[in-house]
Amino acid sequence: MKTLAAQVITPEDLLKHWQGHRALTRRVIAAFPEKDFFEFSIAGMRPFSKLADELLAIAAPALKAIVNRDSQPYAEGTEKLIFKAQYLEKWDEATDEINQNWEKLTIVDFNETFNLFGQYEFPIVQNILYFIDNEVHHRGQGYVYLRALGIEPPLFWER
Repeated sequence: MKTLAAQVITPEDLLKHWQGHRALTRRVIAAFPEKDFFEFSIAGMRPFSKLADELLAIAAPALKAIVNRDSQPYAEGTEKLIFKAQYLEKWDEATDEINQNWEKLTIVDFNETFNLFGQYEFPIVQNILYFIDNEVHHRGQGYVYLRALGIEPPLFWER
């Protein structure tokens, strides 16, 4: 078992940070007009609904896989959502699931190596940081889309 030389952030603060990003991404989803959420794209990038599909397929399912040490392959878009309201509902459900599974992690778990989706073998904390980084990246694409549509996106620092 590895021990921590210094703890920079507590698990509770990391979850709060992640959930702050998730709350902001939820507001980005909500800001899209219904049609544009599913259809608008720039330069061949995926519409924001497809980016949201990816985010939904990673966050809660991946954390659950980590908690259960289940390295099943990544699966995206298994449930076809056709309304933005469904995405917001699924987003909220995923938030609750993340909170529930987070409680099952111990401080020791964060340093353990786990082969996420059977292909990303890293310490668990690095996988969690990837979830956050990936969401921020895709949310940035959503900001570009909203601005191109003439919609002011939520302030990025209001998490």
